[in-house]
This record gives sequence, C-alpha cells and structure tokens, in this order.
Amino acid sequence: MFAVIQTGGKQYKVANGDLIIVEKVDGDAGAKVKFDQVLMCGADSDVSVGVPTVKGASVSGEIIEQRKGDKVIIFKKKRRQTYRRKRGHRQLESVVRITDIKAK
Repeated sequence: MFAVIQTGGKQYKVANGDLIIVEKVDGDAGAKVKFDQVLMCGADSDVSVGVPTVKGASVSGEIIEQRKGDKVIIFKKKRRQTYRRKRGHRQLESVVRITDIKAK
C-alpha cells in the first residue's frame, strides 16, 4: 500500500517502512507524528484520489532525527560595480520513518 502526502508545501509518495526527509516537524527524536493531508492512497489497482484530500485517511510515522540540511550559498555580484553579497542558509529538516498508512 502507498500514499501521497503533503507536508511543508511538498508532496511525498510513501509506503510502510520508508524513510523520508521533510521540512522540520515539531517533536523530538522518537516522537510519533501524524500526516492528515493524504492526497492519494491505495494499492496496485485500487487507488483513491482525494478532492483535494482523501477523507478519513492518515499516515503515521516516527521521527528518527532532527537535523540541518546541506548549506546553500547565495552569492550576488554585479560586475565592475564592486558589489558582492554572500549569504548562506541551512534548512531545518526531520528524518521520518513511515509506520502505518490508514485508509477509510
């Protein structure tokens, strides 16, 4: 069985036991999380598509780790103007293991 969930403005296709990296979810390592925005769920030929979400469906998971992602460098330059700006950013992210997918 699989599901397509939405969290942090992005969509993820998940199945039982999958490890996914999502934008930071509140909670410490070992905490349980529940994703209610399930856009699609099903198995093989029996698929339910939500309008916009599937009623009564949810995906449960466990937070494995809270961490920072890779550094992204933002560098702006205008040639011959002595204009240079350098900024860096590291997004907070959570590693989540999917434990259960419930359809209605």
